[in-house]
Amino acid sequence: MKAMIIDRYGEDVALQETKIDIPEIGEQDLLIRIHAASINPIDFKIRDGKVKMLLSFQMPLILGNDFSGTVEQVGSKVTKFQPGDKVFGRPRKSRIGTFAEYISIHEEDVAIAPSNISLIESASLPLVGLTTWQAFHDVLQLKEGQKILIHAGAGGVGTFAIQLAKTMGAYVATTASNRGYDLVKSLGADEIINYKEQDFEKVLKGYDAVFDTLGGTSLEKSFKVLRPGGKIVSVSAVPNKAFAAENNLGFFKKVIFSIVSSKIAKLERKHNVHYHFLFMKPSGEQLSKIADLVEKEVIVPVIDKVFPFKDAQKAIEYVETGRAKGKVIIKVESPLIAKD
Repeated sequence: MKAMIIDRYGEDVALQETKIDIPEIGEQDLLIRIHAASINPIDFKIRDGKVKMLLSFQMPLILGNDFSGTVEQVGSKVTKFQPGDKVFGRPRKSRIGTFAEYISIHEEDVAIAPSNISLIESASLPLVGLTTWQAFHDVLQLKEGQKILIHAGAGGVGTFAIQLAKTMGAYVATTASNRGYDLVKSLGADEIINYKEQDFEKVLKGYDAVFDTLGGTSLEKSFKVLRPGGKIVSVSAVPNKAFAAENNLGFFKKVIFSIVSSKIAKLERKHNVHYHFLFMKPSGEQLSKIADLVEKEVIVPVIDKVFPFKDAQKAIEYVETGRAKGKVIIKVESPLIAKD
């Protein structure tokens, strides 16, 4: 099969198209013929080596963290799926590799794709959907009537997050440029801060929650918009000591993360709020709930561009510019396995 790989870490490392064996499956695995995969910031963070403290990979490595496709084969103990099922999913971190024609994946990490949208659109959902679902339901425990700031509302995560927050009855503020204004407004944003002309931390006050997708100074300023006892969940900043403890990462990483997150810890104490670093976990069960919302048309996928498989490197470069509004997709169009 064809696959897009990297052979080392580095910001200047480009994807290489190569041919490798179709992966074998275990007794609880599915072999998926991939139709499409989406680009996510975690792809180039992995490539750059920025998450080596959390994720360790052997080279060469197939990149790609979510997909849509068709079940080709099932393991002997698989009970939920059968060949021919249209599915979407996010493989567990030890088994990434969706920039390829096939992937072997545990059945618990997969769900039936929404029936009312294309597989191209379905491929845009798993990573951003699971990230937002876990941020809002598990961490923030967002409730009807609460106020949340969602950074970068026109981005891949933001477009999904605005819609999910509105389904949960929240009041949504978001940051966007003039180019993204109409999009985030159409998705249901109640208040839109033009980050090029306004300082969001001077406009917004007394918020219950912040969903940070940017990190850096945007995260630091976000502490100012929260009420005492409010919560920030970030997917782009640094892990802290609490994250290391929750994930049993050991004493050394607890010390390291405590040091690198010391500034955030000071802001937590100063503003009397709670900070949580989120490293999303795969969940076919949660993907099924997301598919239900899509089929009810309360969440609509937002696609910016679709690239052919051969242009996967161009797709990553485009996402890295920060200009994408919604998700960027690689169309794989895997061939069928020849039957004996």
